Amino acid sequence: MPKMKTRKAVKAKFKVTGTGKLLRNRPGRRHILTKKSSKRKRSLAKQVVVDHGQTKMYAHLMGVD
Repeated sequence: MPKMKTRKAVKAKFKVTGTGKLLRNRPGRRHILTKKSSKRKRSLAKQVVVDHGQTKMYAHLMGVD
């Protein structure tokens, strides 16, 4: 059976940590930023760990497994 190709869109959106967890960017920081507070924009800029239930699926699509 051939190897599974990496989903490039998924690979671009997620980053793998040293321990194998996936990091993602928070949504909501592209436009309409004037009404959002500076504190909120700073917190949206930070990356967060992907939920445990979705990690397996995204790792599989990235070819990390």
